Amino acid sequence: MKLYKYTDLSEQRIEELCLRQLADDTSIAESVKDIIGQVKTSGDQALKDYALAFDKVNLDQLFITKEEIAKIASTIPDDARTSIDTAYANIKKFHAAQLIKEAKVETMPGVSCWRESRAIERVGLYIPGGTAVLPSTFLMLGIPAILAGCKEIVVCSPPQKDGKTNCFLAYCAQLLGIEKIFLAGGAQAIAAMAFGTASVPKVYKIFGPGNRYVTQAKQQVLASGMTAIDMPAGPSEVLVIADETANPAFVASDLLAQAEHGTDSQAILVSTSETLINETIKQIESQLNDLPRAAIAAQAIANSYAILVESKTQAMAFSNTYAPEHLILATDDYQELIPEIINAGSVFLGNLTPESAGDYASGTNHTLPTSGFAKAYSGVSIDSFIKKITFQHISPQGLAAIGPTVEILAAAEGLQAHKNAITIRLKSSDGY
Repeated sequence: MKLYKYTDLSEQRIEELCLRQLADDTSIAESVKDIIGQVKTSGDQALKDYALAFDKVNLDQLFITKEEIAKIASTIPDDARTSIDTAYANIKKFHAAQLIKEAKVETMPGVSCWRESRAIERVGLYIPGGTAVLPSTFLMLGIPAILAGCKEIVVCSPPQKDGKTNCFLAYCAQLLGIEKIFLAGGAQAIAAMAFGTASVPKVYKIFGPGNRYVTQAKQQVLASGMTAIDMPAGPSEVLVIADETANPAFVASDLLAQAEHGTDSQAILVSTSETLINETIKQIESQLNDLPRAAIAAQAIANSYAILVESKTQAMAFSNTYAPEHLILATDDYQELIPEIINAGSVFLGNLTPESAGDYASGTNHTLPTSGFAKAYSGVSIDSFIKKITFQHISPQGLAAIGPTVEILAAAEGLQAHKNAITIRLKSSDGY
């Protein structure tokens, strides 16, 4: 892990450190463009071809049914079932609290305005499954989609070696009432949901995290105008702000937890204590040896870095420029730092709040903006699955009150028909 001193960094160098662009990003964009083109042209056959090429699975059918899901789900270990049930309850409780009905507003006598929520009718959920099984993502996306009232939920996840799905995803599907899982992963799954195939329905909005191929595919289908997306979400990242009160072993475990997601993940440490940084690096080396995904985590750590700052003001300034997906405040005075947070996907406060708690079961959503997009995007919530439609109603009293204002403004803009729409009503005998 490289070490920088904040005071030695120019503004340009700080901006460079906050970039997530890697050397092969251009080649990935070209590869994804080709994959999308193949799926648009060949549909189901392209999905089967990519399953064979990437997942080493020869698929006869691109989905598993309700009956197959039930059979697979029945094999889940009891402790895993209990843990998923707990996570489900916490995530549902947190997201249900977001269902708020807005009040009507009378902007002037006789003029009423309000907003009502409508669920997006058909949504696509991408559940990664390449190097790790992620039932937690299924819950994070499926629960708010159902609470929002989405009528059709299309789920895509890479096939396992047996051409099916695993017991954890199958059990989540049962909990959520999902009766079909489409066996497609990567950029090809995003393309299938964006454009539709004979088997996979076209959706109106695509959700879910993924690797650089998945994120690039989401951005390309958004640019094509064919479908909306939740946000650019992946590769994963964490930024830890720690001081002398932090536990180096805890900090190291948080950095490694993010690093094991993938070789292109980033784990950034910003600290006011050089001793804390050095001790954390030692802990990383010690803990790394015990990880089954040590090779992946080690490569991610090699592409990560630590920054020594003189104050927490400098730490927060760097964090807001980096705009992390996950921000951990490993300090005793975290409450004082909260008002200074401007850009972050999700924040974890204090030395006993690891990011992994939010990944699985605390209740907040773990599908979050990455690559600096936390400057403009929020994480997935109920709002992600709904549209807000505005309504207005004008009574005769309201028309008399607001009419002259609209007439004058329409005339000022040279839009006579707009003015006439008011004038003709004001001159009518009954006023409406």
